[in-house]
Amino acid sequence: MDMIPELIGYLAASLTTASFLPQAIKTFRTRDTDSLSLGMYSMFTLGVLLWLIYGIYLVNIAIIVANAITFLLAAAILYFKIHNLRRK
Repeated sequence: MDMIPELIGYLAASLTTASFLPQAIKTFRTRDTDSLSLGMYSMFTLGVLLWLIYGIYLVNIAIIVANAITFLLAAAILYFKIHNLRRK
């Protein structure tokens, strides 16, 4: 029974990280960020970074891995968003 919470954590981490991939792939391919909110992606990226720090503090591998991957993807999208805004 002790493994059930851990399995739920890994499943949740996998699903939430995987759900972010389509947006990241689309943004990387098209470089189009016009429809993305700068405020939302800024807050989201900061929130994911804080979850990553929390996971490191707890030494929880599921939280660390999921949020490290999502943070890298979100930070890249945020970079493209800011870069595109500066170009305009």
